[in-house]
Amino acid sequence: MPTLEILSLAVLAAVGWLWLDSLKARDAAVAAARRACSSEDLQFLDDTVAIAGFALARDGEGALALRRTYAFEFSDTGDNRRRGSVVMLGHRVLLLNVGLRAVPDGRTLH
Repeated sequence: MPTLEILSLAVLAAVGWLWLDSLKARDAAVAAARRACSSEDLQFLDDTVAIAGFALARDGEGALALRRTYAFEFSDTGDNRRRGSVVMLGHRVLLLNVGLRAVPDGRTLH
């Protein structure tokens, strides 16, 4: 096989791997956002997350992994849209942010 064909197949395989790996990470981010919203009595809007950025980063063992940031929207009153984010390192949740909000009367923060 000529070198160009081998290189083209390798690039195509890498793009396919990245696409499948991104789908798995996105599914994990959706599940994490859904769980966080549910535990905080928030409405997870649109039932999806959107990629906001990605970069290479090192995990706890020093291995390179993709760090992806996903944005999502939630509502605390049912009448508004607020933005949250999920940062994934590989397929693990590194950080989940639903922002600051007022504590309803009668509830306390621990």
